[in-house]
Amino acid sequence: MANLSAPRISGRALRALVPTVKATPLKHALVGVLRAQLGIDAVRALAEEYRGPLPVDQRPTRARSSHARASLGLGLPPAQEWPRTNGSYARAYAEGTARPLDVARKALAFARDLGARTPSLGPLVAYDDERALAAAEESAARFARGAARELEGVPVVIKEEVDVQGLVTRLGTGWIRGAPAREDCPAVARLRQAGAVVLGHSPMTEYGMSPLGQNPHRVMPRNPHDERRLAGGSSTGSGVAVATGVAPMALGVDGGGSIRIPAVHNGVFGLKPTFGRIPMAGSGTGTGSTVGHAGPLGASCHDLAAFLQACGGADDRDPASVGQPPLEGLEAALGRGVRGLTVGIDEAEWAVADPELARAARDALRALEADGARLVDVRIGLAARAPAIGYLTIALETLVGLRSVLPIHGSEFGLDLQLMLAGLEAFRSDDYLDAQRLRATLRRQVAEALRSVDLLALPTVARSAPRATEEEAREGFVDSAAIDAACRFAFLGNLTGVPCGTAPVGVDREGLPLGVQLVGDAWDEACVLQAMAHLERAGVARVVRPRSADDLLA
Repeated sequence: MANLSAPRISGRALRALVPTVKATPLKHALVGVLRAQLGIDAVRALAEEYRGPLPVDQRPTRARSSHARASLGLGLPPAQEWPRTNGSYARAYAEGTARPLDVARKALAFARDLGARTPSLGPLVAYDDERALAAAEESAARFARGAARELEGVPVVIKEEVDVQGLVTRLGTGWIRGAPAREDCPAVARLRQAGAVVLGHSPMTEYGMSPLGQNPHRVMPRNPHDERRLAGGSSTGSGVAVATGVAPMALGVDGGGSIRIPAVHNGVFGLKPTFGRIPMAGSGTGTGSTVGHAGPLGASCHDLAAFLQACGGADDRDPASVGQPPLEGLEAALGRGVRGLTVGIDEAEWAVADPELARAARDALRALEADGARLVDVRIGLAARAPAIGYLTIALETLVGLRSVLPIHGSEFGLDLQLMLAGLEAFRSDDYLDAQRLRATLRRQVAEALRSVDLLALPTVARSAPRATEEEAREGFVDSAAIDAACRFAFLGNLTGVPCGTAPVGVDREGLPLGVQLVGDAWDEACVLQAMAHLERAGVARVVRPRSADDLLA
């Protein structure tokens, strides 16, 4: 019998454990282990004073009514040879040194080449060649007549969690083989309207429930910086696509770090916008989420800004997106500089991260300080409990979302997901509601902190990308410690709905990318991008180029 409290359960032990847990009272023993390892029992033991009233909605936590700031007029960060940004493509097309159709063909061919390698680095699970090449031809015609749009001819990839017309939205599963989506989700439709060339769907972990990057139903791409390691999840292919140069920007979805984790592990930029900023209609299981955010992974801060500018805005099909303030001035924010900006640091949170990772992130913050930002201490009492509150929230919302699917297709899920769902079914009946009361207090504490500072700074993850054997990557595994290290600093942003960005700020002794996370007030993505762009301008934040990368404009 497998040891339920072992650091990692995989292979024969996992195959034996799942049917045993599902068919016997051992399920309750599993629940006990999960609750202890993920900190759930600890949050249930908190005093009543930490609980607020049940919220009537999950509108993002907003600390300030105005986010107006003066600009230093520094302009965009300097042009770069690698990675190629959307601006690089625009210049090359306008100057005639590259053609959209050639770039689209090269991108599709390169993605296939990456997928044919062993181990795979393939960033696409479904290719939309015909529409992509047609869009590239249209982009060429628009450049010829001087009518190019903002993202004209720029290749993008889309996480398989959201609808792309003509492709099946498979959500990382092995069983969904239904009809293709009849229309694009709002973000994809808006990208097309801005001129982007959609290459296809990028692979994700099953139902987005692993932040590590393994999925038994996919030949998942490994980490391009070290193929013995995973690439992060759940927007795994989106991160690899940007890191390898297949596309300068990709769409991800983040319910507990699923944009930021693959961004940091692949050494690229990532942004989880404010909750509702990019409409989530046509995404996920269709049952809704109070923590899910659509957003970009990109080759630069300008790519994040351009993506958000194209995709943000209300859509009546997503009530969370309605009533948001205008999205404007993002490009101008990239030139504001950081003089006078106040950045809050909760030392208790930083102490949890691996020292080498924390050191690189702190060096980045000192670069902001050297150029006029002010670093101050803050304390968010429930920040340490955010992961446990987040696990309860996202896991139980997912369990409800799969209610009609589980009786029919549950046995087709990966063993790791089957084990997790078996445990969730035995959780306490009031776990979700209690988590939301604790979440209400966390939201209040974060708002109080953001009234005194412009940004909060955190590590993006607590550890570098985890290793996995070929068997573990192929069949899946259970490793609550690795999950907790990936999600440790992520859920604070999802539970409050505030924007969070991650910037690559170096590598560790093994060459694995490291990152720093910046958290802003609701609807103030401009401030997050402002600070990240300054790190980029200073040469502190830059995409780490893996050996497997290619330059589509060369």
